[in-house]
Amino acid sequence: MKIIIIEDESLVAEDLASSLKNCNAEIEIIALLGSVKEAITYFKNNPQPDLIFSDIQLGDGLSFEIIQTVPLNVPVIFCTAFNEYALDAFKANGIEYILKPFSAAELKVALGKFHKMQQIMSGQIAAQYQKAMETISNLQQPVSGTIMVKYRDRLLPFTLDKIALFYVEAETTVMLAHNGKSYILTESLEDLEKRTNRCFFRMNRQLLVNRNAIADVTDYFPRKLKINLSFPFHKDIFVSREKRSKVLAWLEN
Repeated sequence: MKIIIIEDESLVAEDLASSLKNCNAEIEIIALLGSVKEAITYFKNNPQPDLIFSDIQLGDGLSFEIIQTVPLNVPVIFCTAFNEYALDAFKANGIEYILKPFSAAELKVALGKFHKMQQIMSGQIAAQYQKAMETISNLQQPVSGTIMVKYRDRLLPFTLDKIALFYVEAETTVMLAHNGKSYILTESLEDLEKRTNRCFFRMNRQLLVNRNAIADVTDYFPRKLKINLSFPFHKDIFVSREKRSKVLAWLEN
């Protein structure tokens, strides 16, 4: 079994490599990669391994950027000191999520899951597995979930409570953070509505607003609502008569 380790701390990478070999003598560590840039270059020029062990926070970004840049059809076991990336990890080929410091027992369980997955994927259950992964991808994120935003050559994680709203303008989806900065996204507003939770409400076709961004609402003739944000926004937000009762119920809950 050929394994690649992505870890920016060389001592941790070497310790993980040694522990894996102790778990299974047939394991071959074919590369230790220490950064997003190094990993992208490697995968563009070399065959893919059977399995990847990867940290998430590397010195030059998050390892999710590797999978977004290079098409990888390899399962990933994430080893990290942070627990807030679990949902994003399973959307990025993840099959297991191990928190540092990890034990030999945890590595054996993770490897066992990989072997079981191989057996499943070799049969007719492959299609069912793919469907299950798509379902995981479409799960709504909890309040502590994150939206990954590509900004220049970096990926920035934003927890939902730091996002004021999403809007569409000139067929472009834009995220506005509470710090006043805006970022262009590739997702549609429909996709973002599925990924956010009840803290967000789809006011109209162009706007998905976080409850914590609303200062108050006022009646607007005839029987409409005007949403007043807690910060300046370049357009007024109105809610139709049809959605009026839903918005008021949402704000009360």
